[in-house]
Amino acid sequence: MKISDKLKPGLKGAKSIVVAEEHTAPHVGSGVVPVLATPVMVNLLEAAALAAVEKFLPAGYQTLGTVLNVTHFAATPVGLEVKAMAELVTVEGRKLTFSLKAEDERETIGEGSHERVVVNVERFEQRVKNKIESAR
Repeated sequence: MKISDKLKPGLKGAKSIVVAEEHTAPHVGSGVVPVLATPVMVNLLEAAALAAVEKFLPAGYQTLGTVLNVTHFAATPVGLEVKAMAELVTVEGRKLTFSLKAEDERETIGEGSHERVVVNVERFEQRVKNKIESAR
């Protein structure tokens, strides 16, 4: 498979949310203080990476996360907006590497890197089906 010529370093994506109760550490089971949960920030960062590249993939292809290295170093209370940004920094065959950053209305709250791999959806789903069948 030839990855779309449109997948080039420099592509950017962003996603944002306003932190609500369902985004807090107590709600998702990752802590007791009612601030943005790290798993929610991670999800937002992954969504930003998807937003950067998914629209450029050929029909029948998608990306799957394979590596995530993130630091969450500042708390965000309920009511503040959080914006996650991803920039595609390298394309190596099917492997895409992103630089990540998350900010609330006051400061940078997290950053890191993320790798995703481009897969053929039909082949991927067949591998999953084969795995399920072999487990029986």
